Amino acid sequence: MRLQNKTIAILIAEGVEDLEYYVPLMRLQEEGAKVLSAGLDLKPLKGKNGLVITPDVIIESLKANELYALILPGGWAPDKLRRHEAVNNLVHEMDEAKKIIGIICHGGSIAISAGIIKKGQRATGSLGIKDDLVNAGAVWVDEAAFHEGNQVWGRVVADIPDFNHELMKALIKDEG
Repeated sequence: MRLQNKTIAILIAEGVEDLEYYVPLMRLQEEGAKVLSAGLDLKPLKGKNGLVITPDVIIESLKANELYALILPGGWAPDKLRRHEAVNNLVHEMDEAKKIIGIICHGGSIAISAGIIKKGQRATGSLGIKDDLVNAGAVWVDEAAFHEGNQVWGRVVADIPDFNHELMKALIKDEG
């Protein structure tokens, strides 16, 4: 229960990659974190593979100073989320505060829109956003998962175990 009393939000929208949402969610809950599923509204939505998720809170209601960390899962949701000022502002504020941001697969597209990619930093994700990350100034690396500053990067669904491992290392180190 190393994350007891820590609030972590996962940003979701229609088409979120189900496993990239649920597996980190369960891992964080295992460590005692209070995990909030944050959507654009409170209507139930379907993940990319059909699982139904009901948001706990609206993204606009989240405040960076009240969160311990933020998770950006992939799927088709990031393309929808990145179009909202509240999403980009929250991600940018979390990054400015050096709070842990877990980014997996297409979640990197939100990082790009939020302006948190630093020139020359390492990043990974789905091959579908490799060019976008490079054009944003990142050095794309073909690694399952790693920790770059306050950002934890994961490549794809198959890499979720590695992503979770890096995420927990970052969160527990940050906590202690």
